This record gives sequence, C-alpha cells and structure tokens, in this order.
Amino acid sequence: MRIGLDLRLHAYAPGGISRYGRALARHLTPLLPAGTLHLVYHRKEQTPLPLTGVRTGRAWTPPHNRFERWALGAELWPRRFELFHSTDFIPPAWGAQRRVITVHDLNFLYYPDYLTADARRYYNDQIQWAVREADGIIADSEATRKDLEARLGVKRERVTVVHLAADPVFRPLSSEATQAVLARYGLERGYVLFVGTWEPRKNLPALVEAVARLRDLGEPRQLVIAGRPGWLYDEIYERIAARRLADQTHFIERVPVEDLAALYNGALLLAMPSFYEGFGLPALEAMQCGTPPVVAGRASLPEVVGDAGLLVDPDDVDTLVSAFRRIATDATLRASLVQTGLERARTFTWRKAAQETLTVYERVLGQRIGLSSQPERGES
Repeated sequence: MRIGLDLRLHAYAPGGISRYGRALARHLTPLLPAGTLHLVYHRKEQTPLPLTGVRTGRAWTPPHNRFERWALGAELWPRRFELFHSTDFIPPAWGAQRRVITVHDLNFLYYPDYLTADARRYYNDQIQWAVREADGIIADSEATRKDLEARLGVKRERVTVVHLAADPVFRPLSSEATQAVLARYGLERGYVLFVGTWEPRKNLPALVEAVARLRDLGEPRQLVIAGRPGWLYDEIYERIAARRLADQTHFIERVPVEDLAALYNGALLLAMPSFYEGFGLPALEAMQCGTPPVVAGRASLPEVVGDAGLLVDPDDVDTLVSAFRRIATDATLRASLVQTGLERARTFTWRKAAQETLTVYERVLGQRIGLSSQPERGES
C-alpha cells in the first residue's frame, strides 16, 4: 500500500496549512505499517521531517501553479499511489487511484476581494472541480462543512470534519521563561496579541482602532502583531499612522515557535476579530497556553473556542473594546476563561486528528490499512 501526503507548501509558505500537513505526517506515521506513508516535498524543501517508517520524494511542481493539477499528476504517475492526500484543497488530475482533499475554508468565495487576483484564480477556478473529483473530503470544522454544502452543493455525507490541534510546545510557561523572551522583543506583559497572516479577512484595522480607543480611555496597551505579511495589508499601517499608535505597535515576523509560545503566555489576551476563519488555530494555541481568546462570533471560531473566550461582532469595534476591558478588569472572569480554555484545549489532539484522517483513507480505499489502535498517552 502506498499513500502519498502532499507537503510541498512548506517550502514556500510555512504557515497554518503547511503546519497542518507536517503535524498530520508525524501522527499518521505510527498508525500505519512502515513504508506505507510517502511524504511528497517540493525540491526546495530545506527542513524535511526527521521521521522513520516513511518514504519521501521530491516534486518539481510548485504549489499554487496554474498548471499544478496536471504537472503534479504527471510527476506522481510513476509512483503508483493507491491514495494521495492533498492537504491544500486542490488534488492532482491523475497520479493516484483515489484522492482525498482537505478544504480548510471557503474564504475565497465569501470574500473574493480579500484575495490577490492570482489567489482568486487558483482557488475559485478549481474548487468546484476539486470537490467533484475528490473521493474523500476533509473539512477542519463543522462550519466549513456547512459552507461546502451551502455554497458548492456538496452532500453532507461526503465531508468528514477533522478538527485540528495545537502543537504541544504551546503550554503555560514559567514567569522567568516568558520574561526572558519578552525582554528580547522589548515587550511588557499584558499586551493585546494577534497571531496570523496579515491579510484583509483578519480585520486588523479594526483591532488597531480598538487598541487606540483603549488608549483614549486611559488604558494604553501594547499591540503585538505576530506572523507574516500576506497581501493587501497597507490599510493596517495607514490606520496605525492615523491613530498615532506606532509607538505601541510591535510587528514580529516569522516568530520561532518556542518564542511564539512565550508571546502567548505574556499576553493579556489573543484577539481574532476575523471576518472568516476555517478553524482559527491561534485561538486554540492561546487556550493551550492559558491565554483567553477574544474572537469574532462567526464561522468556525465559536466552534473552536466554546465558552473559553469572549465572542465579538467583527463589524463593531466597540464590542472589541468592551471585551478587552472586561478581561483586563475582571480577574474572576479572566481566571475562569483561562481554566476553561486549558480544559477545552485538551480535547483537541493531533493523534485524534490522525486517527480520524486514517478512517477517511480506509473508507475511500474500502479496506483496513492502519495498525491496531493504541492508547493516546496524552499526545497532542
């Protein structure tokens, strides 16, 4: 049995989707017989996973190329995969007997103006074909499954929801460990934190405005924007300049994961006022660190956060300001959110996600391929 897993995106954009693929590879490996899983990297990959029991290969076809589905299919054809899992929406046109795709969100259909023209063409022009051709469809959330049904007419029974998980590096840290990292970045505890790609759907101008209004109310807070530049983000800088918030705002690009854990630990809260999220992994990472999330009450975010955070209207900055002030001033509320978040985060594990993904593979192939079930032993 030969199962291919597409990990090419990491060589270009080591963000949420590529982290998903690599975490899945790590946790699928012990569930499958040695040699079953084949990891397909791009030829430019510099940090392949140090896994035993898997086979690896390199592909020349770059992700998000307009000829990708045909070129990648041609590269895969000699490898004779029984199943190929495309972790970034679009499967190859051929090259495997069965194809499974993961659809992380349908942001490009709901908010097409929030994408570059190239990104719109890549996803919009292919998603109907992708969900029609796929033998199995995985969605990160129930919200995305409903979107697939409503916007693309995909029958509910064709989609399996597999929730993501946070890396175990995200955990409560000692005050000393946290402070050592904050000092390197020139930060003081109690800032408002955003984590993610800087792009329009993240609603960062509203977050900047909310922090400015806190200052105007006599409650100044540093704003930390961690992640990487995406596209169409000039309005963020314009809002910071207009509200004279440059001295309070810290942009930190491509944060090492260990430092990111400390940034969560040092924050008053994580803010995610996104217009749309297919899952919202930073909210889960924050909960796992003991940091309350303030998130938009839309799409998947309420599904992930539950009662471990505060929900806001992303179109109403005042609801953001109110949520920030409640967490800053109500110690009982904050302590409750911290404890609830830690407990809720423990229900999301990568081993569970891998086992549920394996179940999709077995259903698509019509046969059992996994090893006997083993206890979780607390893995994330």
